[in-house]
Amino acid sequence: MSAVAPGAITLENVTLCHRDRPAVHHLSGRFEPGSLTAIVGPNGAGKSTLLAGLMGRIAPSTGRIRLPADGAGHIAYLPQQADIDRGFPVSVADVVMLGHWRRLGAWRAGGAAQRAQALDALAAVGLAGMQRRVIGELSAGQFQRVLFARLLLQDAPVILLDEPFNAVDERTTADLLALLHRWHREGRTVVAVLHDLAMVRAHFPRTLLLAREPIAWGATAEVLLPAHLQRARLQAEHWEAQAPWCAVPDQPAATMRAA
Repeated sequence: MSAVAPGAITLENVTLCHRDRPAVHHLSGRFEPGSLTAIVGPNGAGKSTLLAGLMGRIAPSTGRIRLPADGAGHIAYLPQQADIDRGFPVSVADVVMLGHWRRLGAWRAGGAAQRAQALDALAAVGLAGMQRRVIGELSAGQFQRVLFARLLLQDAPVILLDEPFNAVDERTTADLLALLHRWHREGRTVVAVLHDLAMVRAHFPRTLLLAREPIAWGATAEVLLPAHLQRARLQAEHWEAQAPWCAVPDQPAATMRAA
């Protein structure tokens, strides 16, 4: 599988709300084509809300999000495991086959070729032979490998990951990091919400440090400076549970559109 690098994802003075309160304030910048970027910041900084905005699940209250010409349909998204109900009795193979959904549609079953690709994806994440297992029987690390196998089948040029290494073991983390680097070498744009700053420094060339408003965005070594991290902590200490609306004069109309 391969993907052509899309155009940049550009944010122009974007404000995104969560539960009717602004969670990301006036963010401007670009995720360059083929870049590998970490989004970091304190709890409640708006990191997951930003991914939801990039996916089109939350419309900007101010500003614009300019997507590549292919649009949000060519973005693959990995949610946090806590957001997924594993109690439903579905097999590993069925979850991975959902990666074909965009090409097959909601009501078409995959054929032999699609199932062979699903098995190849499972082998690529170290789960060969486990396609018949029920997902509720898997460990957190095994289930995360299943979700990464589904991403492989989506074959998207843009991949968004929300805390992909949370609560998984060290070996799984190393294997999945290798897959992220593979996507990066293929020219895909990869954006991941993370908390482990040592991991970010070791594996992610670019970083967005967010504390509801942008603190710094650029080369990781220039973003994760002590002064920037201290500013983010101070911002978090002064957040209000009922934050007031913020406004910047002469804002452009809120839109999300292809570039």
